Amino acid sequence: MQRRALLAALPALALARRGSAQEMVAVRPLALVDGEVIRLSDLFENAGPRGDVTLGAAPPPGRRMLIEAPQLVAIARLYGLAWRPLSANERVVVERPGRPVGREEITEALRAELLQLGMDEDAELELPGLIPPMVPVTAAVQVAYEGSHFDPASQRFATTLVVMADGMPALRARLTGRALPTVPVVVATRRMLLGDVVTPGDARLIRMRAERVRGGTSQRLEDVVGRQLRRPIGSAVAFIQADLGAPNLVIRNEPVTLVLESPGISLTAAGRALESAAVGETVPVMNLGSRLVVEGTVIGLGRVRVLPGAVPLQRTPPAYLASVPR
Repeated sequence: MQRRALLAALPALALARRGSAQEMVAVRPLALVDGEVIRLSDLFENAGPRGDVTLGAAPPPGRRMLIEAPQLVAIARLYGLAWRPLSANERVVVERPGRPVGREEITEALRAELLQLGMDEDAELELPGLIPPMVPVTAAVQVAYEGSHFDPASQRFATTLVVMADGMPALRARLTGRALPTVPVVVATRRMLLGDVVTPGDARLIRMRAERVRGGTSQRLEDVVGRQLRRPIGSAVAFIQADLGAPNLVIRNEPVTLVLESPGISLTAAGRALESAAVGETVPVMNLGSRLVVEGTVIGLGRVRVLPGAVPLQRTPPAYLASVPR
């Protein structure tokens, strides 16, 4: 009797185990694949011994595809998986990670190609509408060009970009663009104020498209370093020659030495500058001993030469000089 009861219970136990297996099979809402194909186990959890079966091609790197419920049902039935969708909206998103080929990788190889065709080595490449192709995340990439053409007169070029990477077929894309001439430009490395004197660390030389450079822009470091700003300038902004001048060696309201030189005699006196001026420029100064204002020429740092017989500008200092210390 016991053996008969046990035999009668076996079908029920088998059905229970089958039902448990059915519950264990489930779809993956998001399937990330890193190869060229989609496998059964990419779509279904616990797909069993047939999980490595190839179902089809994976999407290109960086792209995705949808597998809807009817397709999933057909696949499960074909491979004997006990699975049914819980709703008509059930689906699997198959995504293949990717990365774009670096723009520098594309332009570096293209520059080498165009230099052989006569392009100026300082030209800047303009590639309108370039969308870098996607490749597998960890794949080694090789960039090449074929069928390249360059017109020196118009500076226009046309070529075919070829991208080769492991795990994907070679990609080809037609590229067209221009080689734009560039010129050297001196730009500020920091924000500078009116009156600042440019030091070697305040300026650097870059190249810019010639069409974007305004007239009078400084193009040599030696034309900028040591000069004094006549207006403020922002970081990375180009220096304009008209905004630069010789540094002031005499500063307004600062003490100066008056020098009077004539054949066989040289005299000095203490004075105070009434304006700022660079070497070689004329500046009004006040003799602190006589309180007379005369004009002289800046000859060095804090030194002003007064010509013999110079006529004072005013015998009595004006009201705005009343605050000048003696």
